[in-house]
Amino acid sequence: MNEIRTWAEFWEKEKDSLYLQSLKTFINAQDPRKTYPPRDKIFNAFKLTPLEEVKVVIIGQDPYHQPGQAMGLAFSVPSTMTLPPSLRNIFIEMASDIGGPVRTDGDLTYLAKQGVFLINTILTVERGRPLSHNIDEYKTLIYKVIETLNNQPQPIVFIL
Repeated sequence: MNEIRTWAEFWEKEKDSLYLQSLKTFINAQDPRKTYPPRDKIFNAFKLTPLEEVKVVIIGQDPYHQPGQAMGLAFSVPSTMTLPPSLRNIFIEMASDIGGPVRTDGDLTYLAKQGVFLINTILTVERGRPLSHNIDEYKTLIYKVIETLNNQPQPIVFIL
C-alpha cells in the first residue's frame, strides 16, 4: 500500500530515481527563452493542489506552446490571454452541462486551489512545437503520479 500522503513525500521518495535525475538534466538543458512554461511554473500543479486535497484530476497532453500561455496547469492560460480553442470548448461544454455563461477568463488557478489537479502528461514544450518534449522520463513521472493519486484514501474523479 502506498503511504504517500503529500507531494513533499512523493518528491522525497522519487528524488534519487534515475528517471527524475535524467528529467532534471533534460529540463536544465533546454533554452528557457524557448521552453514553456517558465521554469518556476513547471510544477505549478503540485504547488497549487495539495495531494491530500485532490478531488478531481484533469489530464492534458502538453503545455500550450506559444509565448505567455503555459502556466503549469493543464488547459490554463493567464487571464490576459485569448482562450485557446481547447479551453474555449471545455468552457462551452461546462456551460452546457451545468448552466451559466461561458467563461472568458482562462486562468484555472481557482480550480487548482479547490482540489482540481490539472496536470499534463508532458510538463514542458518547445515554442511552436507540440509534443517536442515527449520523453520517457515524463511518462515515468506521470505514471508514478497517477499511481500515487490512485492510492489516496479520498475518492478522486479522473477526467482524461
